[in-house]
Amino acid sequence: MQVQFREFNPFDVWIWLQFSTVPSDLEKRYVEEAFQSWFFLGKLGAFNAENLQVQEEGLDLSYMNYDEEMAENSLMALMHNMGEFEYQGIWARCWFDLGTSDAIALDILINALKQLSKEYVTIELLCIGGENEDWPVEDSESSSSSFTYDGN
Repeated sequence: MQVQFREFNPFDVWIWLQFSTVPSDLEKRYVEEAFQSWFFLGKLGAFNAENLQVQEEGLDLSYMNYDEEMAENSLMALMHNMGEFEYQGIWARCWFDLGTSDAIALDILINALKQLSKEYVTIELLCIGGENEDWPVEDSESSSSSFTYDGN
């Protein structure tokens, strides 16, 4: 899976996927569930690079002291909105307002999609930001009718 970054605004970003073939309904569901799970974690503030205490501890986590005060004093890093997934041939796209979530969110998404592409649905290209010439974002209702994922 190739990863490409285009013009990027975290408060108004389209994420594009190009598949090797037109995705089946089951493949679409896999992709959408991966994104919805990622977004739900973002809504909960999971992608907060200011509070990565376990990661920074290293390999030996036995009896690690977790600093609750540090966790409480870190700035919130919350995603705000996610649009509906849209499909056109071998392409899919979805609009996001990533809010104040940190860039680690994108690394985690890329890692998850790389594995999804290896095991379930072949993703040739992941584009973060920008738009496709042949599929203008003005044609979409996603960013104007965004929703907050509620787990259903």
